[in-house]
Amino acid sequence: MPQLDQYTYVFAIGTFFAMLDAYNNGANDVANSWATSVSSRSVSYRQAMVFGTIFELLGAITVGARTADTIKNGIIPNAAFNGNAGVQMLAFTCALAAASSWVMWCTRHSAHVSSTYSLISAVAGVGVAVAGADKVQWGWNNGKGLGAIFAGLGMAPAISAGFGATIFMLIKLVVHMRKNPVPWAVWTSPFFFLIAGTICTLSIVYKGSPNLGLGKKPSWYIAAVTMGTGGGVCLLAALFFVPFVHARIIKRDASVKWWMFIQGPLLFRRPAPEHNEQAVVPNYAVVQHDDETLVETTGSETDVPISKQVVENEKAFDEVEREISGKTLTYKELNELSEKRLNEKLMKGKGPLAWALRTLRDNPLGAGQVYELHNMKIILKRIPAYIVCGALYGLHYDIHAAQTGTAGTPEGTRMKRVYAHAEKYSNEVEHSYSFVQVLTACTASFAHGANDIGNSVGPWAVIYSAWSTGNAAAAKAPVPVWQLAVLALTISLGLVTYGYNIMKVMGNKITYHSPSRGCSMEMGAAITVLVFSQFSLPVSTSMCITGATVGVGLCNGTYKAVNWQRIGLLLTAWIMTIPIAGTIGGVLMGLFLNAPHFS
Repeated sequence: MPQLDQYTYVFAIGTFFAMLDAYNNGANDVANSWATSVSSRSVSYRQAMVFGTIFELLGAITVGARTADTIKNGIIPNAAFNGNAGVQMLAFTCALAAASSWVMWCTRHSAHVSSTYSLISAVAGVGVAVAGADKVQWGWNNGKGLGAIFAGLGMAPAISAGFGATIFMLIKLVVHMRKNPVPWAVWTSPFFFLIAGTICTLSIVYKGSPNLGLGKKPSWYIAAVTMGTGGGVCLLAALFFVPFVHARIIKRDASVKWWMFIQGPLLFRRPAPEHNEQAVVPNYAVVQHDDETLVETTGSETDVPISKQVVENEKAFDEVEREISGKTLTYKELNELSEKRLNEKLMKGKGPLAWALRTLRDNPLGAGQVYELHNMKIILKRIPAYIVCGALYGLHYDIHAAQTGTAGTPEGTRMKRVYAHAEKYSNEVEHSYSFVQVLTACTASFAHGANDIGNSVGPWAVIYSAWSTGNAAAAKAPVPVWQLAVLALTISLGLVTYGYNIMKVMGNKITYHSPSRGCSMEMGAAITVLVFSQFSLPVSTSMCITGATVGVGLCNGTYKAVNWQRIGLLLTAWIMTIPIAGTIGGVLMGLFLNAPHFS
């Protein structure tokens, strides 16, 4: 059938909203996924941008087409369109418009929601408008209907919490509760590389990637590749990682540089320094009030005084809190003051961002209306500055300070109380898990790319196939790789430019983070997402990482170690997403489909 040239504008609009949905996915869901690693100080925000881009792209291209098929064909059956490809294009365009608009509004207001359930709800609402409620697949539908999808709404966070808590309790029993935990942390670390490598490989091979032709491989092939890859990663960790951290942490040799890991077992023969009372490791304490990122720890391996640094930080926090609490500033004013101080600090620096902030400060809009000539000239100066700020502001945003709350506010007091109920572990022990968390973070990002790319690419693939072939049945065709790649890069753009706006209300805002906790959270979430992905069930990565965060937080032994107010807000946003996105999608489709027109 011929291409629907008369509906090219619908394809263009659908493409715009597909990219907007992917951008919001990156700024909301991916930001939440990487918030754990950034909150634990295992990776910086800039490193998260690089790793996130690489592994989102890999997960989307190799595995992502499976959940995309569920979004495309599992909720609204093709028969509902009666072979009308134009109506099919319009339906999925409306669904993308509804979902992306809602998630964009939530992201702007730092409200963390599920882009997965937003789009699914919008597709269901559109289906009701197109063919009536009886045509929408409300039931299980062989694991692809709304019943199966929304079953994950309750199951995924709970399952993820169980996986995350189990992994962290294993670390706690094997390492943290030992009298001498540092060697235990070093020698057991390859096991966690084994878990990460195995899970990531299994996600590609088990049931196969449609784009790699792995769907019909025998069981022995799946087992061999999975265990072989996982075992290979474990072996590499034992040969190169263990000697490296042994020299850095156990021998306390500060002269060992990062590139020396290539020496492998030869590092065991490296003579220990004469004065090895001190080891220089990063400070993983959540609350820090100086620019130092390294702290010297002294004493024996069984008594590393990280608690001293934590106590000093908490004293400084108390002084700031007492200083501000005597002033009559509202909650909003305190937060604005915090943002203002950050902007003033950035404006004193050099580079494009400092120029942009100074331009905005020095060129305020004048009196009168916006469209007056003098204001139009000012706007022309401000537009480039806005673009630069939008692209670079997140690179310099202090996410940790935002997560701990502003001193003197109820939120700051609440977070201080939550952190007080979390046990602080040795910096040296946490340092060994920071390397493991890099791999678990990449695994979680891979899992997100495998699952959540279907949110945007599923409807977009339907729109493209209907437009290019003029056949509604073409929606069953495989998703083109170029569409997966384009939207995966758009997701990464959302993380890079606006992810900080969600990161600041996640991570340490829920419970105290550290590398050993963080890698447990990410592995628990990754396992859950990949299990659901293997059954072609779109599930919210955000819900999984949040569930794992709560599960690990409860491992502190008290419910007071979790910020339940933040959890309540998250649950409210998740629940509101379903009716709001569904209603917007249904209303848009109903208006366009039944609008009066000239005959």
